Amino acid sequence: MHITDLSLENYRNYVSLDIEFENKVNVFLGENAQGKTNIIESIFVLAMAKSHRTSNDKDLIRWEAEYAKIKGRVQKARSSIPLELIISKKGKKAKCNHLEQQRLSQYVGNMNVVMFAPEDLHLVKGNPQVRRRFIDMEIGQVSPVYLHDISQYHKVLQQRNHYLKQLQIKKTNDFTMLDVLTDQLIQLAVKIVRKRFDFIHLLQDWARTIHSGISRGGENLDILYEPSVDVSDGHDSSKMVNIFEEKYHSQRKKEVERGVTMSGPHRDDLVFQVNDKNVQTFGSQGQQRTTALSVKLAEIELIHSEIKEYPILLLDDVLSELDDYRQSHLLNTIQGKVQTFVTTTSTEGINHQTLQEAATFAVKEGTISQVK
Repeated sequence: MHITDLSLENYRNYVSLDIEFENKVNVFLGENAQGKTNIIESIFVLAMAKSHRTSNDKDLIRWEAEYAKIKGRVQKARSSIPLELIISKKGKKAKCNHLEQQRLSQYVGNMNVVMFAPEDLHLVKGNPQVRRRFIDMEIGQVSPVYLHDISQYHKVLQQRNHYLKQLQIKKTNDFTMLDVLTDQLIQLAVKIVRKRFDFIHLLQDWARTIHSGISRGGENLDILYEPSVDVSDGHDSSKMVNIFEEKYHSQRKKEVERGVTMSGPHRDDLVFQVNDKNVQTFGSQGQQRTTALSVKLAEIELIHSEIKEYPILLLDDVLSELDDYRQSHLLNTIQGKVQTFVTTTSTEGINHQTLQEAATFAVKEGTISQVK
């Protein structure tokens, strides 16, 4: 798949922008703080209905404007789909094929993207929240049901935490409502955990092969899912429900004392191991970067295997963070098969055919012109 055109209105530093793209590598060239990343971010937001840079949607609206609008058309093998997202202070409206979508979980997945930015190098060495966000966003692109389940889980979690706070400060001593919320949370948690196990198995299969190639066969990568409740992928759903019930029952007193839900998918983590050693703790910076790159390239192949289309790749100022060898491996992998958007301050020193054949756009103070 590829995006053929993009229109922005009141988005970040763009008052208005209309631009067309080719189904190849598109490079945005310019100094920092000119609006390069805003372009890539807008494509990501159009696909995912959220930003990779901020959790506050108001940040996306141009200063003193009432709303921001992103429009684009995604071309697939058998269809051409217009997408539109309007972000206002009241919320978001998403349209697919000119029809407003009732839920964002129905909208996400019409255009698939893989983002690789410098902060993604923290996927390995950052905190567990970074890795959970990664899992949720990637599964959500290929499974609207998962996106709905994780959204419902966080709503119930919020209600349960609020009720635990009420118990903590003795505003209530009725545990009936806590039991109801716990049951709801467990049903959703089991669905989420099972889907995560399946996803990690697929991701590892792709990432292991890619990592071996980048490391010239010298390293083996394992990706392990670590739930905060003692369940495994060998358990069926009813067994998982029993384990979750026992866990919440055993820690009820502590949860009331602390006023917070202590276990569940919101506390789970991923572990990356190279040659059986935890890369986060024992890996070199080079191994950490190779692992992050392998995972991102594996995402591309995993999405392709699930939907039979390659996603759009967004490389936000990441080439400068990789050495020549990893740069070449990345560019060789995407050459000729993945529409790619690259932001960079300079292409000097990157002597690769993929970039030499790219469509290049100069970005300066929120204006864009194609470099012939």
